[in-house]
Amino acid sequence: MDASTLGYEELCDELSTLIANFPPPFIYINDTVCPRIAGSIVATLLDKIERTDPGPSKRVHFAKVNAVACFTARVLYDSILNALTKWDPDWNDGCANWSLEGDTQRYNENFDGFIHGLRAVSSYLREKVKGKGKGKERMKSEVDDVRFVIVVERAERLKETLSELLVPLTRLAELTQLDLSVILLSEVRWEDIRPPLGASPDPYFIDIPPLSKEVIVQRLTSNFTPSNDLSLGPYHPSLKGLYSHFAAVLCDVCYPFTHDPSEIEYIAAARWPGFAQPVLDQHQRSLADDMDLDAAEESQLRPPPEDIRMRLTRLFNASLSAALEELYPRLTNATDWAAKNKPEPNILSAQPSQAARGKDQPGKSSEAAALALPRMSKFILVAAFLASTNPAKSDIRMFGRGLDEKKRKRRARKTTKSGPTKVPQRLLGPVAFSLDRLLAILGALLEENDVESRLPAPEFSIPGEYTDMETSRVAVYSAVMELTSMRLVHRTTPGDKINGPPSFKCGISYDVALALAKQLSIPLNDLMWDPA
Repeated sequence: MDASTLGYEELCDELSTLIANFPPPFIYINDTVCPRIAGSIVATLLDKIERTDPGPSKRVHFAKVNAVACFTARVLYDSILNALTKWDPDWNDGCANWSLEGDTQRYNENFDGFIHGLRAVSSYLREKVKGKGKGKERMKSEVDDVRFVIVVERAERLKETLSELLVPLTRLAELTQLDLSVILLSEVRWEDIRPPLGASPDPYFIDIPPLSKEVIVQRLTSNFTPSNDLSLGPYHPSLKGLYSHFAAVLCDVCYPFTHDPSEIEYIAAARWPGFAQPVLDQHQRSLADDMDLDAAEESQLRPPPEDIRMRLTRLFNASLSAALEELYPRLTNATDWAAKNKPEPNILSAQPSQAARGKDQPGKSSEAAALALPRMSKFILVAAFLASTNPAKSDIRMFGRGLDEKKRKRRARKTTKSGPTKVPQRLLGPVAFSLDRLLAILGALLEENDVESRLPAPEFSIPGEYTDMETSRVAVYSAVMELTSMRLVHRTTPGDKINGPPSFKCGISYDVALALAKQLSIPLNDLMWDPA
């Protein structure tokens, strides 16, 4: 098996067995993680089967189309017929689609014309095989000596753009009376796009499970192509062992968030040159210090020892998380990120305690993103931090106000002579809170720390009326969802839950919350139940 099929051996074996023997008329392949890779593997497998001498079995001809590109029925019909006949429309010939010589029928008018087109393609390919054949075994070809396989990628788009063709495509072998198999490939389950009233037959299901971490590491390692000129670069043959170690460390960071090998390969392409640069710089310095360059074995780059690998892992571990945060959602591209995050020179020659551990640490990037937010979003983040740190029973004591204007009363500290010391809540991590509690704390913060910056509003005469109006705006709920997408606030309840308000957790640290509170003139330590 090729290195590109690592993790897809079961798919290749099962599909090749079906196509070579008795393929079902309708196959549905479901890959919820990386359907693009599965589609390329299916196309490569069918192309290999098509180029191989069939022997006693039937000759296979396949067509692969994308439901996104085939946004109309005519484009879909023409794409399938051209792919089966290997016809490439030429601009000099008017970009004409495939058709039989002397046949004036248009095969893309409707679905009946498409069926006649498939039968014409079958007759054309049978005559082509007879013309090229040598011997009696080629001349005694039967009517059904050609087998068609039609692969449709992104099949979930058919339900949106060409819903009227979904049932006929699943019954195409029945309608054409040809040896034909339709393969729908999608990241969506068949139950989500199945036509109603049982109009389409049940397919032959092939479910592709997510790749394991070990398989993704093997795919990353197999993509390491050493340079032929043996020049000092990140893809020097001596660095292949270091690249295997780098792939394992990168998968440990990225695997909890994505199982798509193409996404992890994209992050690896951005970080690997900087990860290997300290080793190359150290080798250049050793060559400059060593004046005896006559010995060829001393001038060659050698694989770094284990202690250098561990130092590189410790130095670049934070930058791997930063690369995941910026490259996985495509906030920037790999080239710009690699240029921005080049390692410092002579990083391995510095003392381990003085070496920088990456330029863009996740904490610094989140702090910079939080400080650049609008004023209302900053208030929401401070309210979320207080809601995650303070217990719910302390809200009335810390934020409540009565007619007598009582001061805030924190929890009394009790000194005990023996027993374990209780760890403060902000050191234990954030706790979940409901959206209603967040809005209540947000209203208290706005009422006390945002009154002076408001515009005059004489129509609001009741105390707290203006704040209630502000917290009930749609912009506040939109800001909460935006902070959730930025991972500054984490949602703990599923998105489809409708019984009760959603729950969240704060995603910023105490230092970030303190910096935001200073900008907003909020006494953060006075509002915390246990600031120690």
